[in-house]
Amino acid sequence: MRASLAVDAISMAHRSGLLAGNAIMHTDRGSQCHSKACRNTLRRLEIRQSTSRTGSCLDGAAAESFFATLKTEIGIASWPDRASARRDIENWITLYNDRRLHSSLGYQTPVELRTAWQQRMSSAA
Repeated sequence: MRASLAVDAISMAHRSGLLAGNAIMHTDRGSQCHSKACRNTLRRLEIRQSTSRTGSCLDGAAAESFFATLKTEIGIASWPDRASARRDIENWITLYNDRRLHSSLGYQTPVELRTAWQQRMSSAA
């Protein structure tokens, strides 16, 4: 995977309001987010980068669980082109965030939880 793909994904999430300043992004030591371009993007968007120590399997557990679910549900398929793969994965992520209830979130969708949190923060200000 190219570092520019990680930079594009982070930038897109930030533009759409899914990622705000002071967020923490966990990355593996060997990931593309250790490139200079990615580190600069994270710094510019005020996103803190977290990397666990070598051999610690627990820090990335949520991300690993997400990707395992993605691979299980969408399948590890071969797409005719990059655009088709991107469309299918974006559609699955939209379903995952907008319509799927998560037991770990009190049977809410991530979007419902984030919206409620944003409302609480704006009323507290």
